[in-house]
Amino acid sequence: MRTDPAPATRTERHHRLKGELAHGAHRGEPMDRWQIEVTAGGRIWYLLDAERRTVWIDRASTGHPKATVR
Repeated sequence: MRTDPAPATRTERHHRLKGELAHGAHRGEPMDRWQIEVTAGGRIWYLLDAERRTVWIDRASTGHPKATVR
């Protein structure tokens, strides 16, 4: 996340979220939302501010986020 927050080659463990979850906002600014799977259930969701070269942690959890279950 620190060295390559938007990898060109996405993996199952590090990718941009899809659908309604693909976008979020930080201080009113719309941004793309990404996910890193840290463990089997643990996830970090972050917003990518490409213009400022900054990531904003949106969610960190030890369990699988229910928002991604369909």
